[in-house]
Amino acid sequence: MAVLDDLSGFEFEDVTEDIFRNVGYENVRQAERTADEGRDILMEEVVDGTRRGVVVECKHTGTVGRPVVQKLHSAIATFNFDGPKRGMVVTTGRFTGPATEYAQQLQQNGDPYPIELIDGEDLREIADEIGLDLYNGRIEILCDETLRPYDPATSVTVPVEEAFNDIDNIESANLPTPHSQVTFQPVIAVTADTNAVFETSVGVIHRVNERSRFVVHAEHGHPQTTSGDVSTLVLENLHATVDLDADRFANQFDTVEERRFGQTQTEYKEWAVDRLKDHHTTTVSYTGDNNVTYTKTCEPNQSDISVQSIEPVYLPQVRHTTKLEEYSYPYEYFAAGPSRVTSEDGIHQCVHCATSGTDTTYTFCANCGSISCDSHSKTERLEGTPVCTGCAVTERFALKTKYFYDETNRDEFRTKYDAMPFYKKAMENTIPAVGAVLLVTIVLLGLLASVGGL
Repeated sequence: MAVLDDLSGFEFEDVTEDIFRNVGYENVRQAERTADEGRDILMEEVVDGTRRGVVVECKHTGTVGRPVVQKLHSAIATFNFDGPKRGMVVTTGRFTGPATEYAQQLQQNGDPYPIELIDGEDLREIADEIGLDLYNGRIEILCDETLRPYDPATSVTVPVEEAFNDIDNIESANLPTPHSQVTFQPVIAVTADTNAVFETSVGVIHRVNERSRFVVHAEHGHPQTTSGDVSTLVLENLHATVDLDADRFANQFDTVEERRFGQTQTEYKEWAVDRLKDHHTTTVSYTGDNNVTYTKTCEPNQSDISVQSIEPVYLPQVRHTTKLEEYSYPYEYFAAGPSRVTSEDGIHQCVHCATSGTDTTYTFCANCGSISCDSHSKTERLEGTPVCTGCAVTERFALKTKYFYDETNRDEFRTKYDAMPFYKKAMENTIPAVGAVLLVTIVLLGLLASVGGL
């Protein structure tokens, strides 16, 4: 009760709106605060196949008397809704005896506009039942569900092994066990309808009738929509969530972190409405009755946008770090079981330049642990295996640079080189050697031609 008492009247309406949306009411929205005519929250419910309008009056007071309930009864009667209607009075305090008796009489007499009374204790019980907590005077999103951080049919490290499969000179089976971290990122899936008609004296010039579904990063800070791939990953797997059990996941990952949702559901709803207003705002041209062309900016009103649902879920962000000699390779992705969206790939990236991406061939250097592109990967002269330009010891032989693992290999090859006959030394630089052969051939052909002409 102490937390509820700390709320302002407007904050209490926000809390109540959040609760009713989570309970399962549809098209939950607040009436204009400047002139609500006794209607603070408007929403709809479907009972036995019949859609019914519900008008809610919020009273942030210690006691609520009969006059408040009577006023709501009149407001329900004038509420423009095509179908049956009923009302609710929600308070942080309690109802007087006359208020309770009046509501009971409406119910017993079969009044077309019955009214349900919900006091502060009822409100807290409803919030507890749907997993919401009254926190710091606001209702915070509490969520127990997460997408799967890994495919339960395989090992947690399988994605890393798959990423290393196309790296030359290394076998994924020989990789050291990476350090694996999972961060459960809070996101919300928003479903909203926009229905707006724009008219002038010539008639309808623009119309919007669209359902939008998108996913929003919901940790502390300004909300941001996710990328298209991440949004698809979340929306396609909302039906296959599992319980967020940090202790169980700690058995699979070295580090487990759970982030908090940063704002209330009402704040996310308001942000989503503003975003959709901006998204659907457009300028159209039309011809007036006088055959003059006009332009008009068509911006939906807040009442044109109805947020149907806000579904919270944790999105696992998995980060594996593989240590190979002097280098560490991060591989990070958003996960939903076997489905993944890569957010960072430090494996397919040359450590010596900006080359990155899976369209390039990369080679592992066992000498220093680097992964390099073709431009920075050479063949070690003595052993004939890959070595990168970053760690290789170099020396020129027969006018061509040779690459070695270390000075010992270079010195051993130098000894062999000194003992080579001239023609073998020449072959250490194939281009000059081939050129010399061609030159000798041309000279011989020239001599033969001269002899033949005598």
